[in-house]
Amino acid sequence: MTASRTDGVDPAPNPHATAEEVAAALEDTKLAQVLYHDWEAETYDEKWSISYDERCIDYAKGRFVAAAGDQPLPYERALELGCGTGFFLLNLMQGGVAKTGSVTDLSPGMVKVALRNAENLGLDVDGRVADAETIPYDDDTFDLVVGHAVLHHIPDVEQSLREVLRVLKPGGRFVFAGEPSTIGNFYARMLGRVTWEATTNITKLPFLRDWRRPQTELDESSRAAALEAVVDLHTFDPSDLEKLASSAGAVEVKASSEEFAAALLGWPVRTFEAAVPQEKLGWNWAKFAFGGWKALSWVDENILEHVVPRSFFYNVMITGVKPGK
Repeated sequence: MTASRTDGVDPAPNPHATAEEVAAALEDTKLAQVLYHDWEAETYDEKWSISYDERCIDYAKGRFVAAAGDQPLPYERALELGCGTGFFLLNLMQGGVAKTGSVTDLSPGMVKVALRNAENLGLDVDGRVADAETIPYDDDTFDLVVGHAVLHHIPDVEQSLREVLRVLKPGGRFVFAGEPSTIGNFYARMLGRVTWEATTNITKLPFLRDWRRPQTELDESSRAAALEAVVDLHTFDPSDLEKLASSAGAVEVKASSEEFAAALLGWPVRTFEAAVPQEKLGWNWAKFAFGGWKALSWVDENILEHVVPRSFFYNVMITGVKPGK
């Protein structure tokens, strides 16, 4: 089965925001969400090393199990909220977590890419451009709602969670992963800024010029970074996120966190990759980046999670259930 396309009423992507549009978006967070994510849509998978193979299937399913524990699988129908390119849901579907799916995102560009990815994978997925605070599906539609790195973009998180519970069937579950913790976001952003400044300045040296991206690309990245400061609205303490989910009406709510040592490596690595030409980074770099992240993730899971408070880890996950079954 293949992905069905949107029905023609959704707006078209706008991948190249003008300076005037960016200026307007600085005062309008939802416009900023659309412009920033439309700008990123076609290159997002490459930028974040997203794939739809065993590596990312294992990662996505691992996040699901880390948040929700072992659950009876598969769920019949799942929704990904703020789908981006479909990374979380499509890999979960390939991993046997759900049979069919729907994707929504405020960015037309992201929905377009997510549906294209689903079609290429032969997955049964439909999609809509939609605001997470007003999900365009009927009550009691889904068995599972998932999201990855989405809640921190939503102005009213509690309202969005109420909508998630509305579209879930009684007894249905939600799982959101990849949300930035308040403490983790502080050190990650600091590491990212230092790495960006160091890389873009060092590559001005004559003997390193071929390691420097064209200035137009760096300028566009800087303009996107200005939007990123507007679209990243929240950071979360795990306990506060649990309270939000419970207040929205969920039961069996549980927050957890991961990536401390891994984040200390991951953020400089991702920033460096964004600052230099892609062709300069070969297989040895990829092996170092993934191998280093994997090794430090082992340290996090087997040592640091037992001694470091959960609020110090970078990624926060939250799960809960719609009451009534």
